[in-house]
Amino acid sequence: MDRAATGPLLTALAGGYGDAADALRIDGHAMSREQLLGAASAFAGRIAGAPALAVLARPSAETVVAVVGGLLAGVPVVPLPPDSGPTERGHILKDSGAALLAGGSGDEGIDPVAVDLAARGGGSYRETASDGPAFVLYTSGTTGAPKGVLISRSALAAGLDGLAEAWQWTAEDTLVHGLPLFHVHGLLLGVLGALRTGSKLVHTGRPTPAAYAEARGSLYFGVPTVWSRLAADESAARELASARLLVSGSAPLPVPVFERLAALTGHRPIERYGMTESLITVSTRADGERRPGSVGLPLPGVRTRLVGEDGRPLPADGETVGELQVSGPTMFDGYLHRPEATAEAWTADGWFRTGDVAVIGPDGFHRIVGRASVDLIKSGGYRIGAGEVEAALRDHPAVADAAVVGAPDADLGQAVVAYVIADGAVTGEQLTAFVAERLSVHKRPRRVVLVEELPRNAMGKVLKKQLLERL
Repeated sequence: MDRAATGPLLTALAGGYGDAADALRIDGHAMSREQLLGAASAFAGRIAGAPALAVLARPSAETVVAVVGGLLAGVPVVPLPPDSGPTERGHILKDSGAALLAGGSGDEGIDPVAVDLAARGGGSYRETASDGPAFVLYTSGTTGAPKGVLISRSALAAGLDGLAEAWQWTAEDTLVHGLPLFHVHGLLLGVLGALRTGSKLVHTGRPTPAAYAEARGSLYFGVPTVWSRLAADESAARELASARLLVSGSAPLPVPVFERLAALTGHRPIERYGMTESLITVSTRADGERRPGSVGLPLPGVRTRLVGEDGRPLPADGETVGELQVSGPTMFDGYLHRPEATAEAWTADGWFRTGDVAVIGPDGFHRIVGRASVDLIKSGGYRIGAGEVEAALRDHPAVADAAVVGAPDADLGQAVVAYVIADGAVTGEQLTAFVAERLSVHKRPRRVVLVEELPRNAMGKVLKKQLLERL
């Protein structure tokens, strides 16, 4: 897809926003936007013309300089998870066609390129006029090898501008987070968002409650695991009372955590929804209702709909569960080298198949139930959303967290199975009865497995396929 460029992406680097010596603080390293621009410009001069740039995306100033340098040079950036194993890393490097690797050791079979934070480029700030891929972001690969998702500058600009409007995000803010820099949430929103809006950025290295409390920001990003730990640290949580907005994403925020944060900080968190392929498409608003368990309304230019298994539209009645499909200016440009997968991702009339199941209310508010592949359970002729059962389980005072899956069952087709982390003395039978009192009886777990922890990826999402493999 070849679209016209929409002007500079990193508008705060183009001037007019003021600057400070600590405009960006990455894991303790402070730098001004002028210093970032100088180092990134010098780096861009060294990589110009490369087919793609891989970046070992540690939470460091060097990572930010390399990413910005790639954008300045018009070279697609391929973020690599720093904890990726040799098989995953080798696949991404080969599949992306990256010729250079920033932050590498030289043992990866690709030319390493060093980042010099003190270097200064001599050229003026320019961005390529092309709207080719700005990033190649690799999916988690839950159904095979990771796929490279092509993200254009214009899609990224549209997504960041929509969030700036929804969250009233301005140059007066100080954004704080400690999220990984190889993902949409931590890198595209959490770094490039600051470089587009002109807000200060504090990346804490690790997203600990103490680091968040010490940062004194106005806008905080976190995943549910981060917010759960913060909510458990009362003194740290109360330090966020002076903030303006708390944003949670990448996985559903448990309602008890939402309510605990609201009680300790005075802020009802913002929740939002998106995917690598679509960026962020739905969010609650800074000036609107923030409803526990809801991700709010579509962003400007974004349309959503629910469809059934037969592809027919379903009603937005607050009850009906269906596959969520989206369209709008933030959509990806396809999967790298995978035309068949790209074609399968879209409907004949131009809607992206998210693979997520959701409920949309008459007021337009969206509630994400989960992935169709693991979170839509078909049991005894009923369609059951795993997220609804999980929310009911989390309402029990002894439950710290829960994950629900559908296990193969000869009689029911699928049986509802719950994996539960419990704080106190509670039995599976008691939890089953607790859910049956709150939801329809057919939604109760047929089996409860008490565990000490749930398997999660780097963004805090529960790896439900691993849970199914345990059965």
